[in-house]
Amino acid sequence: MPITLFLIPDWNPETVESAMNMTAELSPTATMARRTMDLEKDSLPEADRRRARNRGQFIGASKVHLKYLSVIMVFAFGVPILAISQKIITGAERTEMYLTLLKKKRTAVVANQTSMVGKRHLIDTLLASNIKVKRVFAPEHGFRGQAANGEKVASGIDPITKLPIISLYGKHVKPTRKDLKGIDIVVFDIQDVGVRFYTYLTTLHYVMQACAENRKMLLLLDRPNPNGHYVDGPLLKSGFESMVGMHPIPLVHGMTLGELARMINGEKWLKIADTCRLTVIPVLNWDHNTAYTLPVPPSPNLPTQESIMLYPTLGMMEGTVMSMGRGTDKPFECFGAPWLKEGHYIFVPKNIPGKAMNPPFLGDTCRGFLLTDFARNYISGHRQLYLEWYEMLLNACPDKQKFFNPFFDKLAGGSELRTAMLNGTSIKKIREAWKDDLFQFTYKRNRYLLYPCIQGMGHTKP
Repeated sequence: MPITLFLIPDWNPETVESAMNMTAELSPTATMARRTMDLEKDSLPEADRRRARNRGQFIGASKVHLKYLSVIMVFAFGVPILAISQKIITGAERTEMYLTLLKKKRTAVVANQTSMVGKRHLIDTLLASNIKVKRVFAPEHGFRGQAANGEKVASGIDPITKLPIISLYGKHVKPTRKDLKGIDIVVFDIQDVGVRFYTYLTTLHYVMQACAENRKMLLLLDRPNPNGHYVDGPLLKSGFESMVGMHPIPLVHGMTLGELARMINGEKWLKIADTCRLTVIPVLNWDHNTAYTLPVPPSPNLPTQESIMLYPTLGMMEGTVMSMGRGTDKPFECFGAPWLKEGHYIFVPKNIPGKAMNPPFLGDTCRGFLLTDFARNYISGHRQLYLEWYEMLLNACPDKQKFFNPFFDKLAGGSELRTAMLNGTSIKKIREAWKDDLFQFTYKRNRYLLYPCIQGMGHTKP
């Protein structure tokens, strides 16, 4: 009998009960006044309800501990399952694979605060290895990750390394010929979160384009995608390209930046004659179904694993009249508004230097929902955007025509989603409209994947 390699999610009755309570509270089909749900009427699949009813649903057959490898043989529904846990090693940490490629080469690095090699920054690692680092390119939020979203990031000199820093956010999004003069190779190492409108992917696109135009090599040190276990959402339509979306890919694309770089080259999305001379150093001991907790926040308003998991759904709310908690200690772990009458979570957005300046509803008391426990206990196995929350909020909004702002279409990659929701189209029909595009994308994506992916399966524990 073939052995399947994955880990069993940590289900228990308390976890499922918490998820059901939150699902009931946020479900648009539930009446606004009612906050209870019958176990048999919740939205969890029958298989998950069965797991919840059986406290000891998986029986361990044997357990073997090695120094770096633990193997647990368990049996679920009569099928043997082998669970393997190994340390995830990022591309940046695999120095033996790329330091020799950089020796005697004049190097530029695209990096930020996530560019760590263990507990040491990549720049420090390269300098200590006598690599000739000449300059650093910084994405949105800056080289040290201290700028708020959308805040202008100025070029200058890094006070610690004394290296020149060139900002790639604002009016200067692409390295120029002058920026790359005297450079032999560019190293790209930034942690992404797997959502199309997260701007680090756009930065990668422009860096690849500049390298191709100026015949420079690009070395990409890959990192896991914390939302890499599923694909969902509308594809970006032609005419809606912007800094928050450059490619015809779903909102949740399920790829690492290394895989996407290969796809950008392969599909000729650079829109120039040449492709980028690309080398990817892959992650070791990771696949798309393996959960990955980021050791460093990728941006100031995604400080926790829960916010990162909620970001695919809540990020689009930047295109609405809602607050996602910017200016609070729970950014992207909650949503609310002064006009919302439902929910038990109260928050007041404030200016926080380096995180949120002039956030929505600054100084106003907002009512809404805190999603931290929901994300922690349930969302990793859902594998879909929570469009139901938008449906609920749109119905509760005093003026539905003002619920969306013009930014929403850029985030969604087109006008279809906004139009469908305003017209009262069911969530089921909205999802059906994406089905063919998602199928074609997933099929096309397969040729560029560097890591195994089991479709229809949620996160497992590393």
